[in-house]
Amino acid sequence: MSATLIKDVKETFIKEFKTTPLLIFSPGRINIIGEHTDYNGGFVFPAAVNKGIAAAIQKSDTGKCTAIALDLDSTIEFELDKLKPSKEGSWENYVFGVVAEIQNRNKIIGDFNIIFKGNIPGGAGMSSSAALENSVVFGLNELFELGLTKTEMILISQKAEHNYVGVNCGIMDQYASMFGIKDNALLLDCRTIEAKPYKIDFKDHQLMLINTNVKHSLSDSAYNDRRSACESIAKLLGVETLRDANEKDLEKIIDKVTPENYQKALYVIQEIERTQKAAKAIEENDLETLGALIYASHNGLQNQYKVSCDELDFLVSQAKKNKHVLGARMMGGGFGGCTINLIANKEAKAFAESASKAYKTKFNNECSVYFIELSDGTHIIN
Repeated sequence: MSATLIKDVKETFIKEFKTTPLLIFSPGRINIIGEHTDYNGGFVFPAAVNKGIAAAIQKSDTGKCTAIALDLDSTIEFELDKLKPSKEGSWENYVFGVVAEIQNRNKIIGDFNIIFKGNIPGGAGMSSSAALENSVVFGLNELFELGLTKTEMILISQKAEHNYVGVNCGIMDQYASMFGIKDNALLLDCRTIEAKPYKIDFKDHQLMLINTNVKHSLSDSAYNDRRSACESIAKLLGVETLRDANEKDLEKIIDKVTPENYQKALYVIQEIERTQKAAKAIEENDLETLGALIYASHNGLQNQYKVSCDELDFLVSQAKKNKHVLGARMMGGGFGGCTINLIANKEAKAFAESASKAYKTKFNNECSVYFIELSDGTHIIN
């Protein structure tokens, strides 16, 4: 958690609104394994990290609300009874969406001002959107004593994204950001929305993210397309979600689906299994097995689910050449963003430099490297 972020939003808030705000920090997240399994009712293995969004929030007596995105140097004013989605892709939809979903639950909130600023790298697949949604709902819950549970809050954040942003996301991002525990990853059952924390002893290894700094434009449509493919195969199998299917079930309908969709469903079934095996490996302090599962996850995302891209594949292939990297894979929705790497502490800096150099040579583009720690979820800062 960055002290300068918090200082920035606090000082700007006091200067702008002449009152002391409530301060909230809401983290971004990583996902160790379990990609595209969340909307299939499966398991995911996320953790909150020490990068996120700091928000300063307080009641307003001006008859309107003001929200300021400090990073973007962008300010909006709005009225609580006149909310509707703004133009596509604009940050205010995350704020509007949360407010609208709170009101849909017949919870009464008054006017408020909010200023936020983050240090989650954009487009890195670390869920800055969930962090923003959670900071808004958490702040409003506190400010107006709405009595919402953390579970209710993340469902509000998720609905905001569905209805105001137009992304039909699963629950993982909001969950990890809200419920994170320092030094732990959360094995989250996306069907029951219950998680078991696993304390990770990384021993002499650590997690490192390498951001491709690319975002290929087909990501949203490809996401929705894969989601509907999974849903239609589940329907064919007569199950609620692919969580309820195994490889043998899938073989029975092989002639009823396209080879591409067969592979996508197979990937999901296998990834749900890998995620549970990863939890077991962590329990047994077996980082080698964890690393092998992470590599297998990338292979599935690349060749079966087909949501990777050349830049991500290149970074994973660089990792595979280095015996100090136990595992690497693309993380997030795909088509850009980051790879997550499980690497020996003493080799991390050298690998970061060699991979960055090779990447620049190959793509004539810089990649960015982040070292992260697993940290606590959304909370008030005293």
